[in-house]
Amino acid sequence: MNRRRTPRSASAEDLLSTLQHLTARARQEVQLHQARVELAQALQRDMLPATLPSFPGLRTAARYAPARDGLDIGGDWYDGFLLPDGALGLAIGDVQGHDVEAAAFMGQIRIAMRAIASSTSDPGEVMGRTNDLIMSMNSTLFATCSFLRLDPRSRELRSARAGHVASVWATADGHSGVTADAGGLPLGIEPHQHYPVARHHLDVTGSFVLLTDGVIEGPSLTIDDGLDRIRRLVSAHATADAEDLADQVLKAAALTGHEDDAAVLVLRHDAAAGPG
Repeated sequence: MNRRRTPRSASAEDLLSTLQHLTARARQEVQLHQARVELAQALQRDMLPATLPSFPGLRTAARYAPARDGLDIGGDWYDGFLLPDGALGLAIGDVQGHDVEAAAFMGQIRIAMRAIASSTSDPGEVMGRTNDLIMSMNSTLFATCSFLRLDPRSRELRSARAGHVASVWATADGHSGVTADAGGLPLGIEPHQHYPVARHHLDVTGSFVLLTDGVIEGPSLTIDDGLDRIRRLVSAHATADAEDLADQVLKAAALTGHEDDAAVLVLRHDAAAGPG
């Protein structure tokens, strides 16, 4: 009679070998992920501008912080640059997703927007042409963005918004608010989009602050509540130095739970000079 043999139980050596294999595999995956994070950090650091332009009576400052766990790198960006006619271009945005692909996509948007803004003075056209260029790349990513154009002489600020969160402003005379400007779809969703242009005049001392949603939204904080909290903070520091205000706003982002990366761009403006 044949006796059925029971399966041999794994020996201590077998278990140890399996554990070593799994440990080595996990270590390789961790190292690969860390390498991607470090690459994304390098891309992020090199693509964000080291300095921002300023004018007499107009000062700018910006801050960026990765997510709380330090892994979500590459989604948010800001930019500030001089245009051929002497105007100031400002942009802030948020790429869907993170990691190396998002950082590279962010760099493409930033470069495209700079190039297009140098050939047209209409922020809506800048946004529309940037969107069409992105669509031609056949990328699976998309981005929200705000682009602003400030004439330092007239203090007219013109802006266009592509699915991005509103901006916050406050003046030294006690007024403050959240911009209610109309906007269009995020960049990279549909071609041939129209982006309305809003106008503001910065003729009173104060601050205009651009944000990404990592500053205002978290597990226990809605976008509307987060915007109102930043509005009150900016109102309380409307005449602060641009660098100090940027620090204050970014510090407030930590109170959201900071599960996303965050970017802040501050435009601090003095009262417009009178005639003569």
